[in-house]
Amino acid sequence: MKLSVIITTYNAEEWLHKVLVGYSVQTIDDFEIVIADDGSTDKTKAVLALFSNKFKYPIVHVWHEDKGFRKSEILNKAILKTNSDYLLFTDGDCIPRKDFVSIHLKNKEVNYFLSGGYFKLPMDVSKAITDNDIETQNCFNVSWLKKQGLNLNFKATKLTHNRYFAAFMNWLTPTKRTFNGHNTSCFKKDILAVNGFNEDMQYGGLDREVGERMFNNDLFSKQIRYSAICIHLDHSRGYYSQEGWNKNLAIRAFNKKNGVVKIKNGIEKLP
Repeated sequence: MKLSVIITTYNAEEWLHKVLVGYSVQTIDDFEIVIADDGSTDKTKAVLALFSNKFKYPIVHVWHEDKGFRKSEILNKAILKTNSDYLLFTDGDCIPRKDFVSIHLKNKEVNYFLSGGYFKLPMDVSKAITDNDIETQNCFNVSWLKKQGLNLNFKATKLTHNRYFAAFMNWLTPTKRTFNGHNTSCFKKDILAVNGFNEDMQYGGLDREVGERMFNNDLFSKQIRYSAICIHLDHSRGYYSQEGWNKNLAIRAFNKKNGVVKIKNGIEKLP
């Protein structure tokens, strides 16, 4: 297979259902879905069962017990369960446009990771999206979103279907080419080389930190913010804590200053 899509989730069955509909209508099918499940109930298994025959390859469900926010750990476990040499990381609240996987494959390049973005929706519009709206791609249509009551601004340009305009905006945007957990792809060997995600980190920049260590390992990044489009469904963030955020910032600052490539508490537990 050409690619493994790693989707993180935690007790968000309604959103995960919509996301999987998005992957079921991709323009290519030579990829697998790997669910990195941070301790969800059996309701998530029920959703996955609905999609068991919708993909070319079986869905891989990687689960561990709910012991609080352990996203880095479940991502590392998911990476080891993938069956391809190229990985696309995203979240269970991000519906992909039908060309999402193909854009990542088209732009992949040795010694690079790809940095994508998202278009964020409010809760009422997130709820309004039906399976049919995803299958017909209405939910990526600016006119349709406006009819749902969305107040549009410049950020709606991310929904462009013009690849030349998208390429120009990728070049123009001041947004940094970071490793984004909702929309990033890389070669598996490159994330293994930095020992995966840092399990000392909880919510707040844990994805960016991986990219920063990749930079320390002489990798580059490529901007596809306006080309690989996904829409972000709204949700609360009950796992946020300022203390945890400050700890993560300190880890990132240390790793940048010291050129850290491999962290100790990652895929491998180093001495």
